[in-house]
Amino acid sequence: MRIVFMGTPQFAVPALKKIASSIIAVVTQPDRPRGRGHRFQPSPIKEAALALEIPVFQPARIKDEPFLQQLKELAPDLIVVVAFGQILPPALLTIPPLGCVNVHASLLPQLRGAAPIQRAIMNGDTITGVTTMYMDEGLDTGDIIFQEAEEILPDDTAGSLARRLALKGADLLQRTVEAISQGTAPRKPQDSSLASWAPPLTKEEEILDWNEAAINLSNRVRALNPKPGAVTFVGGSRLKIWQARAVSDKITAEKPGQVLKIDGNDGILVSTGKGALLVQEVQPAGKRAMSATAYACGYRVQPGDMWG
Repeated sequence: MRIVFMGTPQFAVPALKKIASSIIAVVTQPDRPRGRGHRFQPSPIKEAALALEIPVFQPARIKDEPFLQQLKELAPDLIVVVAFGQILPPALLTIPPLGCVNVHASLLPQLRGAAPIQRAIMNGDTITGVTTMYMDEGLDTGDIIFQEAEEILPDDTAGSLARRLALKGADLLQRTVEAISQGTAPRKPQDSSLASWAPPLTKEEEILDWNEAAINLSNRVRALNPKPGAVTFVGGSRLKIWQARAVSDKITAEKPGQVLKIDGNDGILVSTGKGALLVQEVQPAGKRAMSATAYACGYRVQPGDMWG
């Protein structure tokens, strides 16, 4: 089988490697400026493809006719899409005779959209998974091929969960490709009445609202790790919070966002709308990440200080 693989981030790399022997070309996003020096850097998928000696295409827009013509000339039997980053136009979906297949990091029709991993954690879900599906013109609305569930652990971040789902998705993709090649792949239409949504994260959602319950704030901190990071303000300066956990709902204070206690072993206890949040790892603006206790010592945090 001749497969064109379309993907961009690290999440897609295990899938690429799993079916590499059948891939004739890789399509990924153009190199982007990254890091403090803003140097142009290739995507993780480009790096992996070049290491495997697979030809790489990087169109600025995949709906442009010159690229679509290149794709037709490659004559793929199947196109596989894993976190590519652009919406596929109808003209592209009809090129491969066996269709286009997507690996999505949720149990569809739940969490359709761009941020299913972050939204699952932010929602407080305990189960998510991966789905392979035939792509259509809708947003994650195509017929389901295979699904496999994955538990969300209490201390999972978006990063740790993504790593497990990437591996599970790679295995599920291999099974999917084998079934398609053998003509045995199932097709199960999605029940759109059961759909939920996972829209991209907004800048506003990065800011912690201390009036929320501690468990919601803890989930948000986990969902925003490793990027972009949850943010609060201390004395007008941004402070990223990388690790925190909710503690007893019985802890109450008149002022959400008030520092209640500095524990030399655990961190900084901050009041919320319901319960308290034990902040364990932070990163002041322009500094490296550090333990909350080190931050409290170096920045002279005191009980009664207000955050937010």
